[in-house]
Amino acid sequence: MTEESRFTLPLGYRMSRRSVLRTAGLATAGLAGASLLAACADEDDDDGEDVAAEPETDDEEEEVEEEEEEEEEEEEEPDDDHDADEEDMTVDVSQWSPEYIEEIAGTMDFDTAEFCAGIVPLDYEGSVTFSYIGPTEASPQVTWDFDEEFWEAWAETYPGIPLEVGDSVQSHTYGDMLDQVRTAAFGNAAPNVARMPILWGVEFAARGMLEEINLEDFGFSESDFWPGALQSCMWEGRLYGIPTNNETMALIYNKQLFEDAGLDPDAPPETWDDVVEYSRIISEETGAHGFGMVARVNHGNTPFRFMPTLWAYGGSALDEAEDGPEYQESLLRSDGAKAALQAYYDMYVRDQSVPTGALTNDNTANTDLFIGGQLGMYIGHPAEYAAMVDRADNATGEEQELAQQVVDNIGYALIPEGPARRAVVFGGSNVHIFKDEFSDHDLDWDAARALIAFQCAPEWSIKMAWAGSNPGHLGGFRTHWMQERLDEIAFLEVASSMLPFGIPFPVIPEATEIMNITIPEMLQNVLTEQMTVDEAAEQAADEVEDIIGGREGY
Repeated sequence: MTEESRFTLPLGYRMSRRSVLRTAGLATAGLAGASLLAACADEDDDDGEDVAAEPETDDEEEEVEEEEEEEEEEEEEPDDDHDADEEDMTVDVSQWSPEYIEEIAGTMDFDTAEFCAGIVPLDYEGSVTFSYIGPTEASPQVTWDFDEEFWEAWAETYPGIPLEVGDSVQSHTYGDMLDQVRTAAFGNAAPNVARMPILWGVEFAARGMLEEINLEDFGFSESDFWPGALQSCMWEGRLYGIPTNNETMALIYNKQLFEDAGLDPDAPPETWDDVVEYSRIISEETGAHGFGMVARVNHGNTPFRFMPTLWAYGGSALDEAEDGPEYQESLLRSDGAKAALQAYYDMYVRDQSVPTGALTNDNTANTDLFIGGQLGMYIGHPAEYAAMVDRADNATGEEQELAQQVVDNIGYALIPEGPARRAVVFGGSNVHIFKDEFSDHDLDWDAARALIAFQCAPEWSIKMAWAGSNPGHLGGFRTHWMQERLDEIAFLEVASSMLPFGIPFPVIPEATEIMNITIPEMLQNVLTEQMTVDEAAEQAADEVEDIIGGREGY
């Protein structure tokens, strides 16, 4: 084995001896920054031989060659001491697809305690405070189960750093966390560490409230995360957070309605122009709504469902879809942005192929219409499949029969592409560290490092995102936990395969205002015909630039 072909395995990762031999010839592969995670000898090899060692003499070299020949012969039959199905740990996103996700799941073992021990000793004694969005009454049971298991595993791994929900740990709802943490930070009572939705951290970074992050301090590297995820943690070229989980959506469609409308049920729309056309056909041929549009003002579901269309046609709120965005000039005036608005106008006004309630729809109505067999397509999470299965199980009589028919004919597909690109909103959460002067507790840096390494490593980045998201750490896709999720959650591999196309919202403090107010108001001005497409796009672009230009307090 040459010096160039030898790799170092981070603590916590394990692979078989023959996986090491296979990996030695692999070059780093990947797209947009994802690359080889690691590979090296299995620490538990039976004969204790260091397979990465260089032979020192000609005799030893001949012996090594003989041993390798014997090992190649042995590869034909699995042995009892190693998992023959273990693979190398390359995450090659240039191959990212539903098939690739299924192929790599379950090919890597990971020991969280061993990994964390390499960051902060497990017998370390210290303290830290933490805030996050915990499970609620609306959360599935699996979310509650993993939340409880997380804290139990933490106590077992780091007994000297006590964390208890309701005391040093505060569990918030999505609706109240931002205001509560913002108020706490202004009162110098923020938690040491906070896990927050992807859009929120930049506000605190811009105000100088967060500690800058060096990934290596937590045992990570850039290649462990999607570039879009790391971009969401950046402010003015510096990193202020680490991704915990990332989520994307897919196109959900009713195969039976496609067939009834004369469309191929196994050929979902490939482009947004196809969506407009298929929506019209479904509406005309079946009387059902074609596409589930969402255009409500001041609701996050609107930008999550419209921005993929805007980006696909080549538009954007600022320049967030471009490499190295500067967030200075709005691209809502562009021909691409106007084409996206025209597509929505054509469905809502010209063809009337979407629900008239789109202006007030928060997407809940789309799920209701879909399970009732009255909607052909909409953008949603894989978790919505489970919700529809539950509704079908709980229905009775004819409603139950119809709901079950819809469930049996659900199709999932990639979100369609446009002339410029295929795109989806890159969602999820990031974890941040508040500076001492804004916190309620003196910052114990090692305790914070331990907590972040523990929750951002493959195991808990996947378990804490089990029901509706994906692991922030790319290594999570290789674990057996990912395999269990694929077996348990229908169509998960389709939504997960959208991750390489993910684009985060503009990483600026004003993003929430732009996404939840400016963008939906632009849509409504077009759909209600209060403005032409050109007028609405120009006004929205001016508003975005005024918001950026009037930035205060950052």
